[in-house]
Amino acid sequence: MTDLRRARRNAAILVFAQAIPGAQMSVVFIIGGLAGMALAPHPCLATLPVSLIILSSALTARPMGRLMQRRGRVAGFMLAVLGGGLGGAVSAAGLWLGSFTLFLIGALLTGVYMAGQNYYRFAATDTAPEDYAPRAISFVLAGGLVAAVLGPMLVRVTADLTAAPFLASYLAVIALNLVGPFLFAFLDIPRPPAPAPGESQGRPMAEILRDPAIVVAIICGMVTYGLMNLVMTSTPLAVVGCGYAPADAANIVSAHVLAMFAPSFVTGHLIARFGAAPIVTLGLMILASAGAVALSGVELTQFYLALVLLGIGWNFGYIGATAMLTRAHSPAERGRVQGMNDAIVFGGVFLASLSSGGLMNCAGGSAVAGWQAVNLAMLPFLVLAGGALIWLVLRPKAA
Repeated sequence: MTDLRRARRNAAILVFAQAIPGAQMSVVFIIGGLAGMALAPHPCLATLPVSLIILSSALTARPMGRLMQRRGRVAGFMLAVLGGGLGGAVSAAGLWLGSFTLFLIGALLTGVYMAGQNYYRFAATDTAPEDYAPRAISFVLAGGLVAAVLGPMLVRVTADLTAAPFLASYLAVIALNLVGPFLFAFLDIPRPPAPAPGESQGRPMAEILRDPAIVVAIICGMVTYGLMNLVMTSTPLAVVGCGYAPADAANIVSAHVLAMFAPSFVTGHLIARFGAAPIVTLGLMILASAGAVALSGVELTQFYLALVLLGIGWNFGYIGATAMLTRAHSPAERGRVQGMNDAIVFGGVFLASLSSGGLMNCAGGSAVAGWQAVNLAMLPFLVLAGGALIWLVLRPKAA
């Protein structure tokens, strides 16, 4: 089998993994806060389960990367679906018993799955020729389109099937994880060879963290994902707070999710043609335009346009930053660099998820003022990422 055929086959399997087991993330993010509201001892803790999923993902990212470096991608992905299945089971038990503590433990286990799922995009490049790698990343993330439809559909079908609301939804999460092993059995990604005695195991971490391409890729990935999460998390609160119906908020978030993944069919081609850095730059500019539209008013059309632009900007910035990172390290460094990247990126996303509600609810006396505060908070981080890209592009000339 040629390298390109094998890369396409692996990418196709990972698309299905992103679409089917990956749909559990839509399920748990949709109902995590609602179930938390029913179980939490205080309303302020309702979204804690969702934040713990992200925190667990950030803390698990580096160990997951080291495991994949030693044992291969399949071992890591199997551990991920095991964590997801156990997370669904423990969360279901928490709902059945009315235990918020058990529900939080389930959220932490679900974060193990999220950490593994984040490696799908990297795994797609392991056997890919260099010119196909950006497209492989893009195709895998496009599987999120199916997950974005399948997850909410499962919630609608299962939410009220049992006496304890959402219990059946978490049973569906267990079923989604059971699909994983059947998919991963068909992956053809060789385990990284163990270094021979005296053979280089890659650069020390201190040297890796001085590599400009790696540092800038991490900054851009963290800013892109963090800002998307910051604004998206506040959107339902802002929409309802401005006098619109919850159904309007749901439709706006659905449009945003579609905008996050639909461009994936072309993003890889654009990166292959123009390079990763220009596409990341374009993504940051689109994120800035999303903030500008949001600050211009609170009509429904402005909410829709801002959130669609936010999704497109995330797509270009996140896929572009991933492509930059995969080209900046050696195979021997893969596990350490990718694990460090995801730990930093999703640590930033966790902080953004915690900050979003505070800015929205505490930065002004109205929903409009809170929404403006959320979007103004994007500015310094966009300047940071944009400045890092400019520095990277100009650095060789200066040298």
